[in-house]
Amino acid sequence: MIDENELKARAIALHDRFTHGTQDRRAFMADMTRLAGSATAAQVLIASIAASPAAATVIAEDDKRLNTKMVHWKGADDRQLFGYMAIPKKHAKKPAAVIVVHENRGLQPYTKDVARRLAVAGFVGLAVDFLAPVGGTPADEDKARQMIGALDLSAATADGVATVNFLAADKLLKGKVGVVGFCWGGAMANRLAVASGPTLAAACAYYGPPPPPSEAAKVRSALMLHYAGTDDRVNAGATPWVDALNAAKADVQRFDYPGTQHAFHNDSSAARYNAEAAALSWDRTIAFFRQKLA
Repeated sequence: MIDENELKARAIALHDRFTHGTQDRRAFMADMTRLAGSATAAQVLIASIAASPAAATVIAEDDKRLNTKMVHWKGADDRQLFGYMAIPKKHAKKPAAVIVVHENRGLQPYTKDVARRLAVAGFVGLAVDFLAPVGGTPADEDKARQMIGALDLSAATADGVATVNFLAADKLLKGKVGVVGFCWGGAMANRLAVASGPTLAAACAYYGPPPPPSEAAKVRSALMLHYAGTDDRVNAGATPWVDALNAAKADVQRFDYPGTQHAFHNDSSAARYNAEAAALSWDRTIAFFRQKLA
């Protein structure tokens, strides 16, 4: 008999293989049904793991402390980009900006909520839709994952660099730009630290697969890296990446959160979310941006 914790861990491993690999939904559902014991139990288990948009709101969309809007700008090669911007009504004369990069399901309510959390902390938060050049994030999450998987990563990274430059050049902003990303977005935060040069002042990656260690010497931004304790897929590359950054004398901080699952910060996924680790990592992230974007 599998205990509840072991069942959840196995279910999350199956879900990660489906959402980050090439397994199709039919095979995934068959595996989950065998694990859970029935199709109905499998659906309940999946619902506890998958993100629920209704659970994503920490800062309300109509919070009186903020102004929010969709904004458009030019990416690399004149590609049209857009995203969700949250601006604190009370802020420094010229606030710093932080880009938020979504998971592999595109621009979701959780990602927008993170932008609002940044705005409450005094930053301008810009949650970018990296699927904008191909029409934007669809409602169907499986389709969104397929579209993310089909992106040209070099082009997407160039769009990210263009976004850094867009915010750095805005005369109403401070000129200091940071980025925080989660999962696929954590990988992109690392990529932008490599590709943006000194224009990007600070990059924070949550459980993001790293670039090749040989790229570490190109990093000019400060880096904060958060890793989930049980996330073997991502953690396999973490130590070589951090060792290479230290060897290159980069400004890097690494934090590991024992016992946590990949996506532990995402409070829209009940099975993955870890309130203690999410709060501690977020406090560290805000302190990091306040220091590096000052």
